[in-house]
Amino acid sequence: MDDVAADSKGIVKMSEVRTAEGTTLDVGETGPGGGQTHQTHELEQFRTELTAYAYRMLGSAFEAEDAVQDAMIRAWRGLDRFEGRSALRSWMYRITTNVCLDMLKGRERRALPMDLGPAQKTAEVVLGEPLGEATWIQPIPDGRVLGGTADPAEAAVQRETVQLAFVALLQNLPPRQRVVLILREVLQWRASEVAELLDTSVASVNSALQRARATLATDGTTPEEAIAKATAGARAGSQAQDAQSESAQLLQRYLEVFENYDMEGLVALLHEDATMSMPPLDLWLSGPEEIVAWMQGPGHECAGSKLVATSANGMPAFGQYRIAPDGGYAPWSLQVLQVVDGRITEVTTFLDTPTLFPYFGLPDRLG
Repeated sequence: MDDVAADSKGIVKMSEVRTAEGTTLDVGETGPGGGQTHQTHELEQFRTELTAYAYRMLGSAFEAEDAVQDAMIRAWRGLDRFEGRSALRSWMYRITTNVCLDMLKGRERRALPMDLGPAQKTAEVVLGEPLGEATWIQPIPDGRVLGGTADPAEAAVQRETVQLAFVALLQNLPPRQRVVLILREVLQWRASEVAELLDTSVASVNSALQRARATLATDGTTPEEAIAKATAGARAGSQAQDAQSESAQLLQRYLEVFENYDMEGLVALLHEDATMSMPPLDLWLSGPEEIVAWMQGPGHECAGSKLVATSANGMPAFGQYRIAPDGGYAPWSLQVLQVVDGRITEVTTFLDTPTLFPYFGLPDRLG
C-alpha cells in the first residue's frame, strides 16, 4: 500500500498521495497522460460510496479504506486508458470490486460473537483469550460511509445496509455472490450492469443472486426485508420526526442510567430479547436479566463510567470511559446500540479502544 498523507479526520485525498518511492503524485490537474478531462476531484466524489461498498464487502473499516485508496491510485494511473465506454462511476466500482476480491482470497469470514456460538449465562462464563482482529466485523464512523442525500428513503437504505448485523449477514456469502447481492439489492444496479462489471453473463448474475438470497434466507433474514424495513421507516413522513425525537430521548436516558449505573432504569430501556456482546471476546449475553447480572458481576468496574456520544454504522454509539486509577477517566469501550421500536435490542461493546477511539475522533482521556 502506498504511503499517504491524511487530513485531521484521517481522510486521504488524491492530491496528497505519495508513492512507495516517496515522491508525490502530481494529481492536481489532469491524469498521467496529460490532457485528461477527468480531474482528481471527479474520483474523490466517489470515495464515500465506494468506502461503504468496500465495507459491506470486507466487514473491516480499515481494510475498506485501504481498498478504496488502492482503487483511487489505480484509477488515477489508468485515466489515460479510460475511454469512456462506461461511466466513470461504474469504472470505479469495477476497480474497487477487483481490489476487494483480491483481498478476500483465502480469508475466513468476519463475524459478530453471536455468529460463533450460543449465548452464555453470566454465572457460567469463563472468559477465554481475545480472538484476533481479523475475526470480527469492525465498526465504522458514519461520516466514512454515509453520503449526503436529500432523499430520506435513500438515506435510510444507506444506514440500514451498513449496520453491524447486515454487514455480518453479508459475510456468509462467497465473495462474488456478495458483489452481486450488494450491487443488485442494495445499490439497485441492473443485472446487465453487474454482468458487465464482472465480465460475465446476465444469466450468471441472476443465478448468483438467487443463490445468495437462498443462503441468507436460511438465517431467517433477507436483504429485501432489511431494506423494506429501512425505507418504510423513512417514508413515514411526519412520524419519522417524532421517531427521531423519541430516539434522542431514549439515548439521553441511556446515557443517564449508564452513568448512574441504574440497573432498573437500564432494564426499562432494553428489549426483552436484547443482547450484549464484547469483541474481541466471543462472549455474548441474551436478555435484560443476564445483561444486568453481568453489569453487577464481572462488569462491576464500569460503575461510575462517563459516556461520550458518537455514531457508527448508521447507529447511535458511545465512547465509554472508566474511572482511571491515577485520576480522570480512561477509554474502555466503544458501545454501538441497535434501537428498534423505542427499545435497545443490541449493545455491541468493542474493546479495542487504542485503535477505535482515535479513528472515531474520541478524546484519549476525560478529566
